[in-house]
Amino acid sequence: MAQTKSATLTVRIQPAVKEGLRAMSEQERRSLANMLEVMILDYCGRNGIAIDKQFDFGKKKRP
Repeated sequence: MAQTKSATLTVRIQPAVKEGLRAMSEQERRSLANMLEVMILDYCGRNGIAIDKQFDFGKKKRP
């Protein structure tokens, strides 16, 4: 299976939004980047936007 490099995305968000993202990522035991990716994949799935993906990022990984 061919692997692709991840892409860099730089965004500006309000501090309160970042704090919410941080709280969510801690609750889910994910990095900020992974939490954003999960949220985007979920949003796209719920709105019929197809994303070609190799892995199921939506599954929670629990210790």
